[in-house]
Amino acid sequence: MKVKMCGMKDLLSAKVAEEAGAEFIGFVFWQRSHRYIEPEHAAVICSQLRQSLKVGVFVDEPLENVNEIVHLADLDFVQLHGHENAEYARKIECPVIKAYRYGENFDAAAANKFPAEIILVDAFRPGEPGGTGACFDWRAAAEEIKSIRKPVLIAGGIHTGNVREVQRIFHPYGVDVSGSLEVNREKSISKIQAFMRKVRSLPRGRRHYAGQSSHSGSDARP
Repeated sequence: MKVKMCGMKDLLSAKVAEEAGAEFIGFVFWQRSHRYIEPEHAAVICSQLRQSLKVGVFVDEPLENVNEIVHLADLDFVQLHGHENAEYARKIECPVIKAYRYGENFDAAAANKFPAEIILVDAFRPGEPGGTGACFDWRAAAEEIKSIRKPVLIAGGIHTGNVREVQRIFHPYGVDVSGSLEVNREKSISKIQAFMRKVRSLPRGRRHYAGQSSHSGSDARP
């Protein structure tokens, strides 16, 4: 099970996450988030990462701005967390992760059709695009999410105490974590390391949901 650690704002946290084994490092480019990072700062951090895949998180950002940051920071993925449509996604100049909020008219069929290599499922809270730290109803969602024919990242309220349950219920491609790694809204080195130790200690169960054979981007590095 792969790990995406999101909301990185400093080089030390990003490097510790990479060295601990996080396959994806996320940077939030939505200015209303307390995890927002200036693109130029993110570019400096990204230039120091050698193994982890770099993900930029955007919410209804003008397309030209997204592609500019893709090249500035040498991003490997763009994660769309707003109301971006398929036409918009096809014009992004790197692979796409599309985020859906379970409970907001979630539709696995729509996720399958969307031009994204990875699907992320987060909790729904009215007025918030994601990153709320809340869990959705995993058991109720499991069967519908199982019908997604692409690699799936599960997000929302995941921490060391429940990541094993996430694995058991979903057997996902990976998990996305952010808030549980923070103390006073800043990333904690000890929490990053503890989460990765926990994930690496989990038993290897069934392979993640469908899509593993057709998806190339996620397995290119590492």
